[in-house]
Amino acid sequence: MIEQEAAQIQASEDTAVVPMYTKRDIALVRGDGYHLWDSDGKRYLDFASNYGVNILGHANPAVTAAITEQAGKLISCHQSFYNDVRAAYLNRLTGLVPVELHRAFFSNSGAESVEAALKFARAASGKTDVVSARRGYHGRTYGALSATPEKKYREPYLPVLEGFTSVAFGDTDALAAAITPETAAVILEPVQGEGGVHPAPEGYLQAARTLTQEHGTMLILDEVQTGFRTGRWFAWQHSGVLADFLCLSKGIANGVPMGVTLTSAEIATSLPAGSHGNTFGGNPLAAAAALAVIDEIESRDLLAHSAEMGAYMLQRLRGLQQPGIREVRGLGLMVAVDLRERATRYLRALQDQGIIALSAGPTTLRFLPPLVIDREAIDTLADILDTLLTQRSQS
Repeated sequence: MIEQEAAQIQASEDTAVVPMYTKRDIALVRGDGYHLWDSDGKRYLDFASNYGVNILGHANPAVTAAITEQAGKLISCHQSFYNDVRAAYLNRLTGLVPVELHRAFFSNSGAESVEAALKFARAASGKTDVVSARRGYHGRTYGALSATPEKKYREPYLPVLEGFTSVAFGDTDALAAAITPETAAVILEPVQGEGGVHPAPEGYLQAARTLTQEHGTMLILDEVQTGFRTGRWFAWQHSGVLADFLCLSKGIANGVPMGVTLTSAEIATSLPAGSHGNTFGGNPLAAAAALAVIDEIESRDLLAHSAEMGAYMLQRLRGLQQPGIREVRGLGLMVAVDLRERATRYLRALQDQGIIALSAGPTTLRFLPPLVIDREAIDTLADILDTLLTQRSQS
């Protein structure tokens, strides 16, 4: 292994990549559970899990073993051939959802899983238009981007695709008014992640399902970030609302790129054969990792643990009694602290204190820890944030 100093690592990346990201000033080189280490040997608590990807934490032994074993057998196998590991994963994944979602299309990312759902909805319905929600985020490929209203993602790449419109999240009347005879699909997140960790208001998803059924329109639920993270396998299970398409990615393979679009047999068999494809999708390496993720969550009862830890995290952060906090919200281990000032200074200060966190909008701190997080780590986060906010109020 080549060991490099932080400055060397940073210089190598800064001179060789397209600069699309605001870089943090550390180089992460190792992880274990909910800890990360930088190139200087400093340890961090990981409350970001690579934007929700490392759902079991880092260097999980079961996932590592599954990847290692599969890499010695077969890494890639196009979906025009059958494969044993892919078939085993399909059996496990479809066992987690009702029969109405037992057909899967494989890809490599959340944006691709959304892209497939949008294309399939148009093809199966014969309609063209799509309604999404403001503050929603669905990805950066052109279809997913067209369903993402945020200007900062769109403006450099206009025009986006025709037929897309957006309404306020949670506004049932606005949604009803936006659906027309040409609406192929409505796409929603059960919890808006990038938009600030906003759970859908009570009854909103049920209303969206009723409206789409009444108008012969399909419902797409984007669970790229919420899948396996909210104390249940899927966030839709909290409301009982079953969609026509379920989009998954991020944590489902604990860091190995994988996306899945689930739909019904009726929709799947109506699509023109060969009209969509993905070279790497459903490869045996990713399928082996994803199988290990399901096994680990089940054998360690991590859904119940994450529900308990999520509730505890909300309790601790809501109990801080800091005037600088406007609101604490979340579901399971998707938690946000909305501040009365910009969040950037607190992200930097938390990092200096050994905690990796995320933002979700200008004033929102977002926490997406691995499911294996414990009370001690949550207490450390709450205590450090409390101290930082107190220092800020006294300055």
